Amino acid sequence: MQSHSDRNPCVALKEADGPLHSYIPDFTDSLANRGYSKACIAYKVHLVRAFDQWMRQRRIKMQGFTEKRIQGFIRHRAKRYSKERGDAATLRSLLKRLQEANVVSYLQPKMSALDQLQLGFAQYLTEQRGLRPKSVRQYLFHTRRFLVERFADGPLSLSELNAQDIVRCILRQARIVSPHAARCMAKALRSLLRFLQQSGKIVIDLAARVPSVANWNLSGLPKYLLPQQVKLVLRKSNRDDPIVQRDRVILLLLARLGLRAAEIVEMTLGDIDWEAGELTIRGKGGQLDKLPLPEDVGRALAHYLKQLRPPCTCRRVFIRSAAPHEGFSDSAAVDIVVQRALRRAGINAPTRGAHLFRHSLATQMLRNGASMSEIAKILRHQSEKTTAIYAKVDLAALRSIAHPWPGGVA
Repeated sequence: MQSHSDRNPCVALKEADGPLHSYIPDFTDSLANRGYSKACIAYKVHLVRAFDQWMRQRRIKMQGFTEKRIQGFIRHRAKRYSKERGDAATLRSLLKRLQEANVVSYLQPKMSALDQLQLGFAQYLTEQRGLRPKSVRQYLFHTRRFLVERFADGPLSLSELNAQDIVRCILRQARIVSPHAARCMAKALRSLLRFLQQSGKIVIDLAARVPSVANWNLSGLPKYLLPQQVKLVLRKSNRDDPIVQRDRVILLLLARLGLRAAEIVEMTLGDIDWEAGELTIRGKGGQLDKLPLPEDVGRALAHYLKQLRPPCTCRRVFIRSAAPHEGFSDSAAVDIVVQRALRRAGINAPTRGAHLFRHSLATQMLRNGASMSEIAKILRHQSEKTTAIYAKVDLAALRSIAHPWPGGVA
């Protein structure tokens, strides 16, 4: 028969003198500081105490606290209770905390041949190519996909690579995903193949065999919202819900200043100069720019920071609404904000990422008479050639200078 504490995971177990026992109070405080609710903290502490007892019963010392032990405990617990999704993550966060405090040693897991190759490739990209971490992650993503598709579950026989493998991969990306994805894959593969040749893992210069993917400048049209649609999105996001209000501030920054998703993610409290009414923007390539803070954006931002932003030690401006209260992990979080806002407004947009508002701002500026150099300055394009694509959306102006088709009506 189960005890009362077994039936109710929020009722604390009788404290056992296990290896983790003395570290539980500090872990409890850390959960509170990161914004977890009392009920959630109670459950997590109960879980850690149960794990502590499990380790004590098996006479496992502190240095035996490893990922393997976590998995063993989760399997043991699943036989008796319903498995909770975040149980393993809770124990991993405690393990990481103890490792950072040098209470538990870091144990390097046995790396596969692919992982070892990627580690060396990442070091090459960082030290010899000077790529930024974001670019390194993208190169690793594309090259891992190529190698996994090529070798599947078999050995990583790099000497077997040939030009046909590379061409097939690029063509598949262009056909199934997009030409842009194929170009990214080609760029990453060239770097990988140069690295493999330099390190002696392949003999043939396969980098020269990577095909070029056609990239016609200004071949597409920027996808954008009409001004009335932007107003509708902002109006539908003007609600009492704290999350929606936070999202509205993000939407204002996208719509009024044309910020990129990554720039919103990286924005810190120190980037706001309230006296000067300016924002410091951390752009591409580590570039820092200052933009004026419009009155409506500043007012919404101040309200969010004073009334809605969860109390935490993180210096990022925009914080996760659910615990742990920390900054967004990546740009995808801002894209999700945009997707939610478009659904609220009932708009079926041509694309649903944060760049939609950047394109909309540029398009509206052009139609209001702004020059290409003015648009480039606001969008912080390093080359005005990047801005030239917006000329294609001013259809009225294009019609006025277009010559009639031979044999057609002028």
